[in-house]
Amino acid sequence: MRDSFNEINITPLTDIFLVLLIIMMVIAPMMDQQGLKLTVPQAVKEQSHKEFKTIQFVVDADGRYYMDGQEIAIEDLESVISEKVKTHPDGLLIIPEPNSEHGALVKLIDVARSVGVSSVSVQGG
Repeated sequence: MRDSFNEINITPLTDIFLVLLIIMMVIAPMMDQQGLKLTVPQAVKEQSHKEFKTIQFVVDADGRYYMDGQEIAIEDLESVISEKVKTHPDGLLIIPEPNSEHGALVKLIDVARSVGVSSVSVQGG
């Protein structure tokens, strides 16, 4: 009968670990990487919001036009808008009441376009 096997030979295992240790000691100084070069954004001061200078018109359910709380007659729309556009170059904002007529809005838009207003907006609600 053969003698029973009681011990494990760890010499090859130790050789492998020593070789790996030597490789790591040689490679470790070469791995001195700087990492990614990123440009970090600078903090930006909060910018003030630009105050838009728009002409605001309210169109009521009866087809009347109001600017700054004053009623403007249909005949005077062209002259009032042409004067106001000089100091308010950012366009025209129309605020219609819920039951206002489509024709009144179109009339105001047509007059504004004829005097040179380039931007017309209608505020929905």
